[in-house]
Amino acid sequence: MKKKVLLSSAALLASVTLAACGNNSNNTSKADSTTKAESKEKTTLKLAALESGYGSEMWPAIIKAYEEANPNVKVELTQDKEIEDKITPQMKAGDYPDIVMLALGRKQALPETLIKDKALADLTDLFDMKVYGEDKKVSEKLLNNVLGSTVTDPYGDGKHYLAPMFYAPTGLFYNEGLFKSKGWEVPKDVAGMKELAEKAKKENISLFTYPTTGYLDSFFPALLANAGGVDLFNKAMKYETGVFTSPEATKAFEAMGTLLSNVEPSTVANANKQSFTKNQQLILDNKALFMPNGTWVVGEMAKAPRADGFKWAMTAAPAIEKGGKRYVYSFFEHIWVPKESKNQAAAKEFLSFLYSDKAAEIFAKYNAAQPIQGVTAKLPEELKALYKVVDEVDGVINGNFVATKPVEGVSMKDTLYGQIDSVASGQKTIAEWQKSVEEVSQKLKAAVQ
Repeated sequence: MKKKVLLSSAALLASVTLAACGNNSNNTSKADSTTKAESKEKTTLKLAALESGYGSEMWPAIIKAYEEANPNVKVELTQDKEIEDKITPQMKAGDYPDIVMLALGRKQALPETLIKDKALADLTDLFDMKVYGEDKKVSEKLLNNVLGSTVTDPYGDGKHYLAPMFYAPTGLFYNEGLFKSKGWEVPKDVAGMKELAEKAKKENISLFTYPTTGYLDSFFPALLANAGGVDLFNKAMKYETGVFTSPEATKAFEAMGTLLSNVEPSTVANANKQSFTKNQQLILDNKALFMPNGTWVVGEMAKAPRADGFKWAMTAAPAIEKGGKRYVYSFFEHIWVPKESKNQAAAKEFLSFLYSDKAAEIFAKYNAAQPIQGVTAKLPEELKALYKVVDEVDGVINGNFVATKPVEGVSMKDTLYGQIDSVASGQKTIAEWQKSVEEVSQKLKAAVQ
């Protein structure tokens, strides 16, 4: 099933002790100056990080590289698979880490709680800093659109409180071997998808399948961005009035309808937690051409049988019109700083290093990709085929629907994605689906916290 990687926090507590000032005599020798410099105590940063799928050796390697580059800093690392259990008691006692690497969506919801309490430090100026050891600003190295989402800017005030660290792009997965053997090109727009659907139908191959409707939570947002730009996507995440029935959004719903009208017949019956891998198997068996998913599917289906010459590949959601823009929705892991941390300047300097080419090469060895320009070339070969899609599109989008107070009987997830089975089976029209989404959006808009 969907494996959105969720990291824990990295906690950095820094204490800087300045060396005592010496006698400012004109007769001070060079030897005296050297002695004073060496007596200056190091800044100690305490880093707490989740021991995640990247393994336990990645952060020690990063720390070693940073300490070599910046000998004035010592980084102490705490790693644990349940890092919240380690740092939460300390934070309650007033002992706050300086940096925390912990993704949203984990059961204990530590970052979500701190966001609600407005207890995160403003990291906006981090992105104007130069990367440690390089001549580029952090913002100049980032992929387009990774800042400014409802995640990095949880309060909608234009300030960034969570820094994007690692990412996993999503899109349409397909068998590159099949396309090569047939001489077919991968369509870049909806019209091309329609044409390919007719070709494939003649060979008893369906255009589209999906594991469960929940997997459309990254695909449909990309269609929204393709139809109306990042601005339309962000408006949808904030429940702006009329956004889902706007002309641009209508094009996204219609594009989704094109794919659903060419869905593999067994898809709906197997689109559940028990049988979803049967739908994923359709791609490996060349019974369907495209499937929305994330990079985790490669490992998930590693032992499954497959057609001769099978090779995983991924493309972005189709442009609405020929030559139109295309975006990729990516899941992100974020790094953040508690508002009560004591060494925020030193923490931000360390964070800037994490976006360096040197750090990127280390992270890539552990299959961790940062959202920076050129990172694809550093990744292992098996990942390049999946991440290269990011280099071929107009930008990366990320974000969730903004938080609301509970509204009885109302769920955007159930309405926007849960009804897709009904649309695919012909029980509900695209227009009916679209209308219901706008109605729910307005109910939730009234309950925004």
